[in-house]
Amino acid sequence: MISLAISFAVLIIGYFIYGKVVSKIFSPDDRPTPAIAINDGVDCVPIKTWKAFLIQLLNIAGTGPIFGALMGAVFGPVVFLWIVFGSILGGAVHDYMIGMISSRHSGASIAELSGTYFGKVAKWAMRLFSVVLLVLCGTVFVTSPAALLGELTPAWMSDTFWMIVILVYYLLATILPIDKLIGKLYPVFGVLLIVMAGAVIGGILFTGNEHPIPELTLQNLHPDGTPVWPYMFITVACGAISGFHATQSPMVSKCIRTEKEGRTVFYGAMICESVIALVWAAAGVAFYGTTQLLADALKEGASFVVYEISTGVLGKVGGVLAVIGVVVCPITSGDTAFRSARLILSETFNIEQKHIKQRLLIAVPLLAAGGLLTSFAILNSNGFQIIWRYFSWSNQTLAMIALWVATAYLLKKGKYRFGSLLTALPATFMSAVTLTYVLMAPEGFRIPAAVSYPIGFVFAAALLTVYTIQLIKRVAGSGRPGIEED
Repeated sequence: MISLAISFAVLIIGYFIYGKVVSKIFSPDDRPTPAIAINDGVDCVPIKTWKAFLIQLLNIAGTGPIFGALMGAVFGPVVFLWIVFGSILGGAVHDYMIGMISSRHSGASIAELSGTYFGKVAKWAMRLFSVVLLVLCGTVFVTSPAALLGELTPAWMSDTFWMIVILVYYLLATILPIDKLIGKLYPVFGVLLIVMAGAVIGGILFTGNEHPIPELTLQNLHPDGTPVWPYMFITVACGAISGFHATQSPMVSKCIRTEKEGRTVFYGAMICESVIALVWAAAGVAFYGTTQLLADALKEGASFVVYEISTGVLGKVGGVLAVIGVVVCPITSGDTAFRSARLILSETFNIEQKHIKQRLLIAVPLLAAGGLLTSFAILNSNGFQIIWRYFSWSNQTLAMIALWVATAYLLKKGKYRFGSLLTALPATFMSAVTLTYVLMAPEGFRIPAAVSYPIGFVFAAALLTVYTIQLIKRVAGSGRPGIEED
């Protein structure tokens, strides 16, 4: 319990201290944000700070900090360290920088930002990569709630029935103005997500010694001996650092009223998500007692574990919260995934989005693709796991790319030459993680660790060297000011 309490405290301190450092380096000013300068009534709409915070939290969270944290807890309490420091030094920095840089580029997507700082090839590659990731994400977050609702409702309401219902909702959330549906529902669901986490940790604590929360240990407790590096860092994405957030922050960057709201909305939402992830990581091991029992339960599915923990410590109330957690939360990430994909495609093909016909032109094919993938996941016994594995890998790869984009931005801002280390170091770390995972993973090249580890580290070192060379050139330059991104 002491380790968990300290972890919560470090996250809060990180927000107030490191978050201020990051904000100071970016230096928000009084320039008009897209919500004010554009205000198209559809995507660029001014939203109050507290609402923007809760929308961002639901966008980035969903079941990510629940499912991912539970699967990460199979490695043992060592996962606490990754959630805490991964968020403060990496994830929250990632979300804040992409959101703020996007705001200064009229709400541009991560694909457009990649093109701005790395060229046309990077732009087109990221356009394709981002849309595929978002469709995969949307599919993942149709499959799990549809399956659970199929189990809880009468037989005629099958998985396919709920899949169609959810996709219809996704269509509405994708095409309607952001303040009409998302802006009204998300604040309510955001509060429910926070209440759910608070209720679960309260239930664990008030059971006395029945479910003791384990203390921190650096020992790998994974029952199958799966190595912490790089698997834990891929398994726990939301809650620590997640590339999916790079597709969501630009959406909310279109809604903040001033740049000074950025630390609360972007950095703060990520820290809040990490608190939720800590709760579920601790609850997973505490409730089952051992990582072996937790791993066995996860074979029944993460939704099953959420339901069992919730009802086990909270009874009928927990059952209601569990349904909210594994039905409502994933849906609130899936809908914004498709919405973000629509925005990227509208940028790509320069399709104006003020009129609903243009939005439907993009949204309908996107949802059709999601429907086909969802059908595959439902009909194939391993379909969900297959899609989730590829989503997890591509998710962390996008985080790596987004951090390097932020680094390039900061390097171009002459007065921030040394501040770029704030993004370059986590970018280097994620570079090593992602390549090592691709080389070792079952869905990757299955290369032994003895070979994969050195290649991953050399790759990261090479990227860090390129960054260092660019940094030295700028420091040794003529002192001309950096390029302002107005």
